[in-house]
Amino acid sequence: MNKITKLTGILVFFLLTVSIVAQTKVNASDIMRDIKKGKNITYKNATIVGVLDFTFMDEQLDKLPKKRRSWWGNNNSNNKIEKQIDQKISFENCTFEDNVFAYIHEENSGYTFIANFEDDVIFKNCIFKEMAFFKYSHFSTKADFSDSKFNGDSTFKYAKFNRNSDFSNTVFNEESTFKYAVFNRNISFSNAIFKETATFKYAKFKNGVSFNKTRFEENLDIKYVNVNGKFEISGMHVEYDIDSKYASINGEKFSYQ
Repeated sequence: MNKITKLTGILVFFLLTVSIVAQTKVNASDIMRDIKKGKNITYKNATIVGVLDFTFMDEQLDKLPKKRRSWWGNNNSNNKIEKQIDQKISFENCTFEDNVFAYIHEENSGYTFIANFEDDVIFKNCIFKEMAFFKYSHFSTKADFSDSKFNGDSTFKYAKFNRNSDFSNTVFNEESTFKYAVFNRNISFSNAIFKETATFKYAKFKNGVSFNKTRFEENLDIKYVNVNGKFEISGMHVEYDIDSKYASINGEKFSYQ
């Protein structure tokens, strides 16, 4: 191979590399468009720009009655509008520049928008720079948030995890809550770091949970928590206080040494 051929090959490789780098930014609106088309969502090494709204609130608001509905209205109607996401959602080593919503309460209309996930949901080794709300979401299959960083507020309050779920090695830099969350299968928070108070009040762990080497750098609230199965807390560290009032671990009171 002569020098010109080698140089040409190097130049082509360089141009392709630059092209790949230039394509790493993805608009959240494009992802939402593909979800509407029924496509599986799979991204690696990408930066997601714009609000990623799995509830499709803006689109659904246009189809709903303008008049605010009451929680005590006729036929026991309520303000919950649920969106079923049927396809697989997978993000690995991705950064979300803006909010990620699977839950929005829209003050003006009074409607609450929720996204539920029927297939695997993977946010592995990702960075959430702003809010990440999954309140009330149902995860029917795998839910993997391992090795990710939540830099803004995050909530999984009332979320339900039907299969194996993973929050190991995850960092929560701001307030995070799993209050009333239900875990039907084993769940791992091993090696996770909670920079602010972590709330698991009323959470139910039906088939074991691991807090091995988990660091709670402020308070830990496990009041009324119910655990069945393995309760692993080897190497767990809580910097300040634990509120474990009425917590039940396999029918026994919580004990932390």
